[in-house]
Amino acid sequence: MMELALQEARAAAARGEVPVGAVVIGPDGTVLARAGNCCEALRDPTAHAEMLALRAAARLLGSPRLPGCDLVVTLEPCPMCAAAIGLFRIRRVVFGAYDPKGGGVEHGPRVFAAPGAMHRPEVVGGVREQEAGELLRAFFAARR
Repeated sequence: MMELALQEARAAAARGEVPVGAVVIGPDGTVLARAGNCCEALRDPTAHAEMLALRAAARLLGSPRLPGCDLVVTLEPCPMCAAAIGLFRIRRVVFGAYDPKGGGVEHGPRVFAAPGAMHRPEVVGGVREQEAGELLRAFFAARR
């Protein structure tokens, strides 16, 4: 499923968006939603790939929570997305590249490890890390 997230990240980069892609997988293994960053196109700083995919999956299932669902994303979720993941009650988060500056799962506030965290999904980081990181490095190198 990381390949689908990487496809979304590549498509986001082609649109001039930061190349991050996300996929929500249902309890039965089906793809419920997929998205890439759309902050620029939507003029919305919260239009991260994770947020868009989670919202789409919730609409599809007709529920504000997604228990038993997994989120696959190319970059360690930021604190905002990590908080949303908790609110959506995602079962497992699988991410590609670590984000020491802006991450909110393994870095920064470590949202799921906070004493007040209401939900703690399983977290698997570093899946296809090099490929996901290279997409980001190439994108920002081209901007400089």
